[in-house]
Amino acid sequence: MSEPIQAPESSAPPAPAKSVVPPKPTPPAKPPAKAAQERRNILVAMFATWFGIAWVTLTASLVGMVLGTIRFLFPNVLSEPPSKFKVGFPDQFEEGKVVERFKDQGAWIVRYNGIIYALSTTCTHLGCTPNWLEREGKFKCPCHGSGFKITGVNFEGPAPRPLERWGISIAEDGLVVVDKSMKFQKELGQWEMAESYIRV
Repeated sequence: MSEPIQAPESSAPPAPAKSVVPPKPTPPAKPPAKAAQERRNILVAMFATWFGIAWVTLTASLVGMVLGTIRFLFPNVLSEPPSKFKVGFPDQFEEGKVVERFKDQGAWIVRYNGIIYALSTTCTHLGCTPNWLEREGKFKCPCHGSGFKITGVNFEGPAPRPLERWGISIAEDGLVVVDKSMKFQKELGQWEMAESYIRV
């Protein structure tokens, strides 16, 4: 009987076991200090040096000029009230009464001693607007106490001269027209002019 054949034993030494080397830990990412520094340098160069200040000033001036030019091309449209306006028929005004309805338009309409006239609502002292005091029969300025009679003549306070009159006339339709483009001053003798009153 034959013996089983055995495999010849290998005379090579066994392979050594491979050792696993762990990877080196990566260091944490550093912030980009260089980029931040560059930005800081640019800002300093723009605003903190004479060169930067000059450029900022020039830019602001140019922007201002451009905006000013644009603003000039689109002017404001002022809606000023007309210088002439109608106030009613002569017989609608009572003797010895002051009509305050047109105070916002700068005029009081007065009928006194057989004439109708339009007084300016501007005090001749410093330009305030007096009030008509019916009981006392006078115009009284609330700013500095100037007083004016129903005729517009000053008699108390610091006002140096009477109230001014506006031009007044009767239109073709019979209505009384006040014309603020015409101004009459008593101290110049202009209250005697026909355009400063209407006789009724």
